[in-house]
Amino acid sequence: MPSNIVNAEGMTRDARSRYRQRAEGGAHGAFEAETKRAGQAPRAEVEVERSSAPGEIATILGVEAAADVVVRKRRMYAGNRLVQLADTYIPAFVAEAAPAVAELDTGEGGIISRMAEAGLTQSSAVEDVTQVRASAEQAAALGVNEGEFLLTITHTGQTDDGKIVEVTRHVLGPGWTLRYGVPLD
Repeated sequence: MPSNIVNAEGMTRDARSRYRQRAEGGAHGAFEAETKRAGQAPRAEVEVERSSAPGEIATILGVEAAADVVVRKRRMYAGNRLVQLADTYIPAFVAEAAPAVAELDTGEGGIISRMAEAGLTQSSAVEDVTQVRASAEQAAALGVNEGEFLLTITHTGQTDDGKIVEVTRHVLGPGWTLRYGVPLD
């Protein structure tokens, strides 16, 4: 079965391979690689700013609510269709070690590769999948009704020594399938 497909029903996000193949074909991150692999044209509109993280995200990052973090806000498209909103929060110590994470174009492999080059290799990721009700802004962007349930993935990347180096909140538009694999040995 292909690791990622795009069809009439939507997109499949395959967590079994997406981070290992994030630079495939010169891609600038996992979304670009998996969307190209599916035969679609990926595109992202990116905004980068220094700001504070929402309370829940600050807690996961282990920073004070008012702490300065790099925030990467992305609107991600497959062709002309907006398929997800993704906001990434990066602690200041990571941005100091890997300044390219605060650039609009983070280069081949994206921020995970820039972190690895700075000695902050993500050795594990936890992804919590929940349903949230679409805010007015999310509903307008993703073409759903306000209050409609959307899948949300909160990705937390961590180094071998336990440092949290990023938290990304993905809000998925309609039609997504999430695929995970679990070793049974």
